[in-house]
Amino acid sequence: METSFTPWLSLAGGMMIGASAVLLMATNGRIAGISGLTSRIFARSTDGEARGVSALFVVGLLLAAPIWLLVSGEWPQQWVPSSPALMAVAGLLVGFGATYGNGCTSGHGVCGISRGSMRSIVATATFMAAAFVTVFITRHLIGG
Repeated sequence: METSFTPWLSLAGGMMIGASAVLLMATNGRIAGISGLTSRIFARSTDGEARGVSALFVVGLLLAAPIWLLVSGEWPQQWVPSSPALMAVAGLLVGFGATYGNGCTSGHGVCGISRGSMRSIVATATFMAAAFVTVFITRHLIGG
């Protein structure tokens, strides 16, 4: 399976992710970890302002594809070569990992590493190692 790498779009996307993380930290003092933001929306003990900011951030993520449609005239191309059942299991495993690791790749990888957090550096190295092994197994040993 071949993937197409678009360096300029990838760079622009990375810059927007970084800018949004800096903006959220500068304006609200919160780390842009998607699992933390999402859980804050549904938490019982969260204050209203934190819940609202978290909801706006997540809504902004969900609006990215429709905004791309308005700008470019076509939906973003997304192809996931897997079954819905396998994707559901993968989603549960990612959720478990984010809970067990006290954060997700966005919180640790984008915000934690930039702050020099050793816990985030170790967590991100662990995420990446698990991803490398998973891709190797699924593409080369199983043949997916």
